[in-house]
Amino acid sequence: MLKWAIILFVRPTLSVIVDLALIRSSALFSGLSDNALRHIAGLATLQRLSVDQFLFHQDDFLDYVWVMGKGRVQLLQFSAEGHQVILHIAGPGAEVGLVPALTQTPASVSARAMEYSEIWAWPASYFKTFMQAQPALSLNAIAILGEHIRLYQDRIRELTTERVERRLARTLLRLAQQLGKRTSEGVLIDLPLSRQNLAEMSGTTLYTASRILRAWEEVGIVSSGRERVVITSPHKLVIIAEDRQR
Repeated sequence: MLKWAIILFVRPTLSVIVDLALIRSSALFSGLSDNALRHIAGLATLQRLSVDQFLFHQDDFLDYVWVMGKGRVQLLQFSAEGHQVILHIAGPGAEVGLVPALTQTPASVSARAMEYSEIWAWPASYFKTFMQAQPALSLNAIAILGEHIRLYQDRIRELTTERVERRLARTLLRLAQQLGKRTSEGVLIDLPLSRQNLAEMSGTTLYTASRILRAWEEVGIVSSGRERVVITSPHKLVIIAEDRQR
């Protein structure tokens, strides 16, 4: 097994030191020793993205593996006609670009910042050596890949077999689980989120998403404003998501 002592890297010049607590909390680095984490953290460089700036584009070949620090990025796909679907939102601690970077295959998605974001980056060549030295890192990467496959399989099934109302309800519940914050009104999805974003995440049109949200507002299921959504009746939304009789 490789030892950290014989890994010969030139340490990048850093203006900011990576947050070790963030690295430790990331699923990608779960189970690694503090010494290994400090070594990995010391080889990171920081990238900053402004709102709507792309980290990479669909079909790009990636030279880096990223872990989100602050902010969130959308992972989205564009069709040949220019339509886009948001597949996932990556927040603090989430890895981005792992598989295409390590396999040197074109990225299947684009990554675009939803808000100001800080993202830690490692060259893919460094990461391959990390994985040889730390088997837990390889196992974590396999587990994350498996979760991505399950997520995308669920999305394909939803898009091909489920009614739009059910897809939109599932989208809101997923976001609430990831980003929800309890308030006096209900569960606030703590992210600037437009109706267009919700339409793209649910595989529908802006008109249809807006119509459904207005109907749900009238019966007290959600409350929405400009880039703001509160789930005021999670139970009713679960009934719609699971297609149960009311």
